[in-house]
Amino acid sequence: MGWIMMSERELNRIEVLAQVDDGKLTVESAANLLDLTRRQVFRLLKRYRVDGASSIRHRSRGKVPNNQIHHAKRDYALTLIKETYADFGPTLAAEMLVGHHGFKVSRETLRKWMVEDGMWLPRKERRKFHQPRLRRECFGELIQIDGSDHRWFEDRGPACTLLVFIDDATSTLMQLRFVTSESTFSYFEALDLYLAAHGRPVAFYSDKHTVFRVANQSAKVRTWHDPVRPCFE
Repeated sequence: MGWIMMSERELNRIEVLAQVDDGKLTVESAANLLDLTRRQVFRLLKRYRVDGASSIRHRSRGKVPNNQIHHAKRDYALTLIKETYADFGPTLAAEMLVGHHGFKVSRETLRKWMVEDGMWLPRKERRKFHQPRLRRECFGELIQIDGSDHRWFEDRGPACTLLVFIDDATSTLMQLRFVTSESTFSYFEALDLYLAAHGRPVAFYSDKHTVFRVANQSAKVRTWHDPVRPCFE
């Protein structure tokens, strides 16, 4: 007699049914332990007494599921994806298959097929690499500017913004200035004070989107149209 694979739940049922068969447990107690009804316990007990412990094993174990998709359909779907939708994810690929080829399959089933075939990586296995930005080598080469809104004076004054100028190479605080709000004009005023005190660096940098943009292009105001890059060099 070979090995019979059973789950932990099935083994627990056999143990309880054996105690019922030996008279150590009542059917009521067995039903409570197994979270079954009395009728289910009697049915399992009958199978246990007639065919032995192996009869408690789930009868569908090892059989092909009724809803299993034929391997030819699986190969057909993966072939279509490789030839036409190689750069698509499972969700979009499933939509393309049903929309353009009349092949209906759930996105989760398609995701499983694509993972097994090496066409898609599960989220846990994806690795994201972020290239760190190296600091500038010399003092004064790049000045980073940013603002922080806060109630800096608690209840003794209104909320305001602290503009900070930091040297990228040494992290030295070059200038601190309280302003009413973090606006384009507040930055320009702070820049004028910085330039008067420290001279012009190689570049300024701010990641505050739209702060260096103005709606009226004819206005006589200095503007830099790409705030993601250095303001000027």
